[in-house]
Amino acid sequence: MAAGRPTIADVARVAQVSPSTASVVFSGKASVTDATRARVLDAAASLGYTGPDPRAASLRRGSSGIVGVVFEEHLGAAFRDPIKAVMMDGLAEGVAPLGAGLLLLQDDAGAPGAAPASPNLRSAPVDAVVLVGCSGRLADSLEAVRGRGIPVVVIEGDAGPGIPRVELDNREAQRHAARHLRSLGHEDVVVLTLPFDASRRRGWVVADDARAPVVDVTRERLAGARDVFPAARVYAAGGSLIDEGLAAGRMILARASQRPTAVIAQSDLLAAGVVRAAEELGLSVPGDVSVTGFDGITVDGFAPYELTTLVQPAAEKGRAAGTIVTRMIEGSDAASISFTCTFRQGNTTGPPAR
Repeated sequence: MAAGRPTIADVARVAQVSPSTASVVFSGKASVTDATRARVLDAAASLGYTGPDPRAASLRRGSSGIVGVVFEEHLGAAFRDPIKAVMMDGLAEGVAPLGAGLLLLQDDAGAPGAAPASPNLRSAPVDAVVLVGCSGRLADSLEAVRGRGIPVVVIEGDAGPGIPRVELDNREAQRHAARHLRSLGHEDVVVLTLPFDASRRRGWVVADDARAPVVDVTRERLAGARDVFPAARVYAAGGSLIDEGLAAGRMILARASQRPTAVIAQSDLLAAGVVRAAEELGLSVPGDVSVTGFDGITVDGFAPYELTTLVQPAAEKGRAAGTIVTRMIEGSDAASISFTCTFRQGNTTGPPAR
């Protein structure tokens, strides 16, 4: 045996079988006798052979066996959001028929021709890409993927004609929550949004601000709230995190003379942060301020509150994206898929105190 990694030929020689027989023991694509299988596995163990070299397998298949998943934020922050973690579980199920793995990437496409410090959309060895559309860099990411000519699907984002999407009824769902608040008698409402764009700038969005949300999810949910409360004040958060909601809530609720009777938060984590800010200020939820969320997740340590929220099918969204990817890689047609949210009334909304 040559120095270095043992090969299937080495295993076959020690087991005294043909290389093709040794290969099928590891691939499982054909049956062999129990005695032959045991002899091959014993030989492999004695040589320290753990299986076929995945690089060689990739060259034979002409593919990497990897699907890239692109987030805007740092990956650690992405997985602090339970909705993304659940969606990833569904995506893994959706690509399971391919036997593919998932490679998580941040959507810094890198400059063309540059030598990146780590794999990105221009360099990562992937067979297809899933773009998570809650991103201000969606257009740049899409350009990088199109340049490579590999299949791409977008979750909650408009990538233009010819790109399949997994869509959610963001506008109608947010409109439902706003109507609920209106039916309770609320008129003075603040909308706490997800990031507007890649800058993730925090703060009040003034009425004459020319800045419009670049992120599709932010824009659609804001439009739904404004369908019911066209004059609602708007505060932009830097991300979907409880800490972001807490910081925003402190600003929104700080002055009693300008305090809204309700806050429409574009995620459950933001809503939970607003509730915590209200508690800090000695305010009652929903007695002094009502709060709605969006997502339908379980927020740890949030009792006795149960958010009034929109429950979205996160796992189903991820699974649908994986199914679309699978069909595209197999050469089949893939159509966009739409999902709807379910309104769930909790105990964080009630009639206004004034």
